[in-house]
Amino acid sequence: MLSRSTSTMPARPPEFVAALWLVRHGESTWNIQGLCQGHRDDAKLTARGAAQAAAAAEQFRGLQVSALYSSDLRRALQTADAFAAVLGLPVIRDARLRERCLGVLEGTPLAAASAAATGLDGGMVVDPDARPRDGESVRGLYVRAAAFCDEIARQRHGTAGDVVVVAHGGTLRVLRAYLSGVAVGQMRWEPLENARVLRIDGFGTNVGGGTE
Repeated sequence: MLSRSTSTMPARPPEFVAALWLVRHGESTWNIQGLCQGHRDDAKLTARGAAQAAAAAEQFRGLQVSALYSSDLRRALQTADAFAAVLGLPVIRDARLRERCLGVLEGTPLAAASAAATGLDGGMVVDPDARPRDGESVRGLYVRAAAFCDEIARQRHGTAGDVVVVAHGGTLRVLRAYLSGVAVGQMRWEPLENARVLRIDGFGTNVGGGTE
């Protein structure tokens, strides 16, 4: 399901500012078990998740895409492979696109994760510096995802073609916030379903948010 666009790809004029497409990985085995995933790489796509990835990728057939990036975790790479098959592009792996590291919470029930440990409550970031033991804060995730975004924007500046990024729910939330000018302490943490596609227009011209 595409966000910020119609169900069909919009026609582009000869001169346009590239769009950044953010894609969450398809349903994973740990998604259906309700487990915290983070950096743990045990989870893989379910059959439904693979079908979701294929359907999302098919929407990009015929679109001018110049680069395909992915988190280096298996569930994201399996999703990115579906896009590579449609786009005819190599998958560029980048560890900065990994999900938030949840430390000791990884592999435990997501529903049991406390706001004190995660900094998340009621769909809001209530403490961007809270982190589980051996884990990462929302601020830490925001900073590393923003660093990836800034670097790619510089590299792709003036290059024709859109950019597709396949990652994780947390990563996409902070990327969208950063590119929308929302500071980490003002972020919402809304649901983001598997294989969701978000479009950010004017990639490379957006003003980032902030670490405050």
